[in-house]
Amino acid sequence: MNAVTPLPMSPAGSRVNLRSSKGRGWNGFGAALLGISAGAHRLTPSSHHVVGVHVGPPVKARCVCDQRRDTRIQAHGDADVIPAGLEGQWVDDSDCTVLSVWISEPFTRKTLEQLDLRAGDAQIRPQLQMRDPRFQHLAWALQAELEAGDTSDPLYAESLCTAMVVRLIDGAQRVDALEGHRRKLAPRTAANVIDFIESNLEQRLTLDELAALAHLSVPHFKVLFRETLGMPVHRYVVQRRVERAKALLLQGKLSTSQVALETGFAHQSHMAHWMNRLLGVTPREIVRASGHAIQLANTADTANIANTTTHKKLLSR
Repeated sequence: MNAVTPLPMSPAGSRVNLRSSKGRGWNGFGAALLGISAGAHRLTPSSHHVVGVHVGPPVKARCVCDQRRDTRIQAHGDADVIPAGLEGQWVDDSDCTVLSVWISEPFTRKTLEQLDLRAGDAQIRPQLQMRDPRFQHLAWALQAELEAGDTSDPLYAESLCTAMVVRLIDGAQRVDALEGHRRKLAPRTAANVIDFIESNLEQRLTLDELAALAHLSVPHFKVLFRETLGMPVHRYVVQRRVERAKALLLQGKLSTSQVALETGFAHQSHMAHWMNRLLGVTPREIVRASGHAIQLANTADTANIANTTTHKKLLSR
């Protein structure tokens, strides 16, 4: 790094990993919720881009990165962007919490290529105390994924991180213009994508393969899919998984854990989380309801048989 005079270092602070994306199947990016004590902290140069988003009450901080020095009150949602290969130094006057997001260079480069932007035209540049409402929205969604007790679908996290890259690059306004230009997927293309999703709900789906079916870049595909179906890709996939799981549970032929695997959920509690979120009921409640319906049907059949037998006896008299 080619930095200005380092900050006068107060005693080094400690970092505690409160939540981590490790083991969640996220590829090319990751996140962690860090509890950071007052004092000095240093981020060494790495091959990843790193974004630190402040969480919680304001904290007075001093920082240095790439010839930039800043002293400020770091508020909830403020972000520091440290590109790959650069170093960052911070001195926090009090304890704080930071959502740290790392994005690999290959993941970033792939997104740039899909936007038809060359590396020289659009880059992730160092920013201190970045305030971008759209980026904050994405950060809080990613934080919610970290804090969720169950592993969510990697498709959702991948979608969030792709959108983060778009907000961070210099050419983000081009994507804003794309989003503002309302278009939709061609009917045949939409049908092909939907058929593929329906046929592979039990598999791990990725934005890359879905966008390839439409012969579009991932960012472009996400925009057109949302305009066509009225919801983001990940939400559509999860909703279809929930609907299929409900149908299987109502049939009563498979156990709850088998239904979860058959519909592409990581495990039973993952399915329960999304069912409760989208339908307002748990798998157990659906099974109970289906059992009650079967019992009522059996009772009705028994009553019909009895009535038929009585009717035959009356006719035979």
